Amino acid sequence: MIGEDASGAAQLLALQRSVPYPIVLVGGLWTAQILAMRAAATGIRVAVETGRAPAWHALSVAGASGPHPITLHGVGDLPSLQPTPLSPALVVRDCGVHPPRATAAGPWQPVLTLLHHLGPAAPRLLRTAALVGLQRLSPAEADQAAAVLGLTARERAALPELPDGVTLWCAGPDRRRVTTPANDVETGLLGNPRRIG
Repeated sequence: MIGEDASGAAQLLALQRSVPYPIVLVGGLWTAQILAMRAAATGIRVAVETGRAPAWHALSVAGASGPHPITLHGVGDLPSLQPTPLSPALVVRDCGVHPPRATAAGPWQPVLTLLHHLGPAAPRLLRTAALVGLQRLSPAEADQAAAVLGLTARERAALPELPDGVTLWCAGPDRRRVTTPANDVETGLLGNPRRIG
């Protein structure tokens, strides 16, 4: 469960797919970590490729004793995860605004690329993603995202005003504004929702 819509209805993200499923989140570390925790809790192996392992350390340690720990890997050092229907995996790429080319998403292994801001690689990543999450953006970034994704004027205007913990998820023409509340365990480990970080 990635959160709830304005009416309080649960919003779910199916990560166990038999087809490649690339995801881009333009937002904060907090949301990416919540998604990683929730994926691991459902039995998905989570591998994080990151240039800032200390930011992920607490999450990795917290899940180390569970059946599906969250493992950390340096940029370019991600091993083959050999996902299967009975052992799916999620790759989270936290590699900055210039992420290097990586192993593409594959069957039973979606790849979530975290971008804190829209850099030079963003248009390509946004165009090729099956799902894009947009958190609060600057007006210039909102214009860029709107042009690539075909957002309406209203959707574009809302992006600079999104509160912490709110994401506009876009899958083709489908748009959903989702609030991600944290439970007590998630808040204890990661703190309150925040866009920066």
